[in-house]
Amino acid sequence: MRKCLRFKEGLIVRYALRGCVILAIAFLGAAAQGSSSDQQAVAKLDTDFQAAVKANDAQAMARIMHKDMILILGNGSINTREEQLQEALNKEWVYEHQEEDAGTQTVRVSGDTAVVTARLWVKGVYRGSTHDVRLWFSDTYVRTPEGWRYFVGQASLHLPDEKAAP
Repeated sequence: MRKCLRFKEGLIVRYALRGCVILAIAFLGAAAQGSSSDQQAVAKLDTDFQAAVKANDAQAMARIMHKDMILILGNGSINTREEQLQEALNKEWVYEHQEEDAGTQTVRVSGDTAVVTARLWVKGVYRGSTHDVRLWFSDTYVRTPEGWRYFVGQASLHLPDEKAAP
């Protein structure tokens, strides 16, 4: 009788463990699907933001930016949301290029936070001075009741000219 009871308990434990594993796989699959749609939404939002910057479209930029957004430049200086919007309104940059290099964008999502990393090509005239540079950036987005908003950006120093590299 005890052997029979132990056998039944063993089966119950085995089936319970299998059930837990199946539920865990289903849960992780569902989480990954949600994460994938969030990744796609944030990737598009960041690409839209770069396009708005290129066009000096302060209204579109403002819709995407969090009210407390800051941009930290490679030299350590910080540009506020208001400063960035004012630059766009004043058209201080006239861009020929302001796009991510194809294939460099990655998006990582954890809960209500997403980080976009990509290499950016910036070519144009800023306050009368010509620029043609590439840099890496990380843009952090947070989920708000209104949707994803661009909260913190960090840009690297300009990368060395690839043509000059050995």
